[in-house]
Amino acid sequence: MNILFIIFHGFCKYNGISKKIGYQVKALQECGANVHLCYYDVNPSGQRMWMVNGQLLADLGHGWRDKLRKRMDFSPLLRYAESAGIDAVYIRSFHNANPFTIRLAQGLKRLNIRLLLEIPTYPYDGEYHTAKEKIQLLTDRLFRHAFCRYMDVVITYSDHPTLFGRPTLRLSNGIDFSALPLHTATGHDLNHEVHLVAVAEIHFWHGYDRLIHGLAQYYQSTPTCKVYFHLAGEFSGKREEEDILTPIRRYGLEPYVILHGPLHDTALDNLFCQADLAVGSLGRHRSGIFSLKTLKNREYAARGLAFVCSEHDADFELMPYVLRVPADESPIDLKSLLEFVRRQTLTPAQIRSSISHLSWKNQMCTVMNYLTASKI
Repeated sequence: MNILFIIFHGFCKYNGISKKIGYQVKALQECGANVHLCYYDVNPSGQRMWMVNGQLLADLGHGWRDKLRKRMDFSPLLRYAESAGIDAVYIRSFHNANPFTIRLAQGLKRLNIRLLLEIPTYPYDGEYHTAKEKIQLLTDRLFRHAFCRYMDVVITYSDHPTLFGRPTLRLSNGIDFSALPLHTATGHDLNHEVHLVAVAEIHFWHGYDRLIHGLAQYYQSTPTCKVYFHLAGEFSGKREEEDILTPIRRYGLEPYVILHGPLHDTALDNLFCQADLAVGSLGRHRSGIFSLKTLKNREYAARGLAFVCSEHDADFELMPYVLRVPADESPIDLKSLLEFVRRQTLTPAQIRSSISHLSWKNQMCTVMNYLTASKI
């Protein structure tokens, strides 16, 4: 089966979304699909391009008119889909429903191609807060039902049976276990030193400021155990940067909150070697989400690490290595967190084995089974 996997952006080596897409493509191939990965890219000289499997599909040019063309003209994708004999198109939503993406969907349906739309996070309206983002969201809200009308199914990691009037195929975010080394014991005394690690492109909904405020309260009590919070990733905006840096400076937490910036490969693995507990999202309620199957939680568990989060995750509700904190604005209670860390008894291998069913191959084979069963 020939599948055209379309994303409306490029790739970044250390970005979690880029890694996820690579894992999904690999898993679809392992499930028997012939995958054509189509993406938009801009090279160092400013040339805008549509690419397929690393090869140039269309040169869109360099100027501002060509930037608009990227958003309006999808004819190169339609021509490629027809010439390559594509059976199904897997679209990763960029929240960009508009008359031009609708025209793309219409053209693909005229070619008798089945369409699958992955909406990675739902609901997503609460993730937009700047004026520019809200304009983009308004356009999407105006056209997303019309866009989804052409979708055979919407792939979601939520529990919704339908989205925007279309049936859903409900998956869990998956793991490529071969890409994540198993955590090894830190060897330090948890009564004297504990290290917390979070990895993300930092958005306001990650809620890491809650942990920093919790650290401030903890250190005001003159504790005997040193707690360090390692944060790896870029700030997504000025708001996020101020939310993190302001309390660090105000409470003198510079020795205890270490900002590593973006890390990947060996540098990231080395950081995880220090971890006693991983930190998931602590503020998803800020974007109106209380239940979610996040990729980050699965990556932590695949490494064999216990973690803390605030959202409900159906795959981890009964796992003893997961600490759920209230989905509100209260500072994280460090004393309760330390008690949780110290009573952990499962080995990293045992934690990893508890999610063996969540491999990306299992998740994407569900997609392939759907396509096979629904084949006309």
